[in-house]
Amino acid sequence: MPITCPFCGPRDQREFTIKGSAIALERPDSEEWSEAWNDYLHLRENPAGRTRELWQHTGGCSAWLVVERDTTTHEIYSVTLASEAAA
Repeated sequence: MPITCPFCGPRDQREFTIKGSAIALERPDSEEWSEAWNDYLHLRENPAGRTRELWQHTGGCSAWLVVERDTTTHEIYSVTLASEAAA
């Protein structure tokens, strides 16, 4: 499954490390414990199909990426720098 890094171009999946759901970009604003923090930490979906995930280009430029892909077919729809996806 090739992944296209915005800096390095198309690379083999083995150069990347998946870090989990891109929900990490949607953390609650407040640092105080709340129901929002409970949900953020403990209530994660594990969908079959189209999802957004955080990946790091560990075998290359070390960029953090948001990869939108289908977990059943592994088709990649988009790759965005995490810093741009969070904005």
